[in-house]
Amino acid sequence: MTAAAVVAEAVARWRRESPLVVGLCGPQGAGKSIIAAALAADARVAVLGLDDLYLGPAERARLAAEVHRLLRTRGVPGTHDVALGLGVLARLKAGEAVRLPRFDKATDAPLPRAEWPLAGPADVVLFEGWCVGARPQGVLGPPINDLEAREDPDGRWRAFVDAQLAGPYQRLFAAVDRLVLLRAPDFATVVRWRQQAERDGPQAMTDAEVQCFCAHYERLTRHVAAEMPARADLVIDLAADRTVASVASRG
Repeated sequence: MTAAAVVAEAVARWRRESPLVVGLCGPQGAGKSIIAAALAADARVAVLGLDDLYLGPAERARLAAEVHRLLRTRGVPGTHDVALGLGVLARLKAGEAVRLPRFDKATDAPLPRAEWPLAGPADVVLFEGWCVGARPQGVLGPPINDLEAREDPDGRWRAFVDAQLAGPYQRLFAAVDRLVLLRAPDFATVVRWRQQAERDGPQAMTDAEVQCFCAHYERLTRHVAAEMPARADLVIDLAADRTVASVASRG
């Protein structure tokens, strides 16, 4: 059974809780988009991606100037429009129709609101993203990779990201009724998945650039893989080829 089929089966069991918000968390390259596309074939399912809440380059440039230069790179908590996400999820949970934000990674900017698709009323909302449902670390410890050691030796960037996760992002993730985790075998596999995606696409980044880019996500990706399984409603462990290795369900 594929990961998409496992999630679809679980959503069918949970669907009596309507409108139901399902959080889908998984590292880069784990197959979240494939699962989202499969579920979105149902007209009563709305899909909101955390990536579509990214702040534009001007807002991230302001954060880079005011807080830390690493915030110019989109991805970590603190680089999303949390208020926008809260508003969209609230309207969907209220059974309303709403326009879903869209972010164009090619231009590194949100699409104009006039181009956002209309969704809802929905029975199921799939809220997917690499750190959806994550909890803060609290105690950060020393740098875990070269990027942190070189660019954030005093821990200011790491502390800001964790504070954002502890505050605004917990309010955003509180909308999730059921939480699904896709877990990779290890972080090295996550990097390989992203490198393969770049090779199969227009190859905007080299393997070395992907390695550096993924380092921004490494700390929280490892934390999620260690901490979230104990509380997720469904944990799908993936093999290196993205097939399902095992499934654990709490309901």
